[in-house]
Amino acid sequence: MAYANFSGREIIKALRTQGFHPIRRKGSHVTLRYEHPETGEVRNVQVPVSGADEISQDTYRSIATQCGAQDFEKWCTWIKKHC
Repeated sequence: MAYANFSGREIIKALRTQGFHPIRRKGSHVTLRYEHPETGEVRNVQVPVSGADEISQDTYRSIATQCGAQDFEKWCTWIKKHC
């Protein structure tokens, strides 16, 4: 079972390399948007960026699901590679 330990800023940095763009910030959360160039599929992902608290494992899994990840362990490896 994978254990994620990334900051919100690291996740945002990695997602931006794949075409996600910040569209708004509300409080301690940033919403990023991705639109697939061929299919028009849109994905919105909310990422907490508060430096005070750790992100829970459930939140990491939720972010991975919002991104469309099928395998959480592969997603964690990918984030680690790109941040």
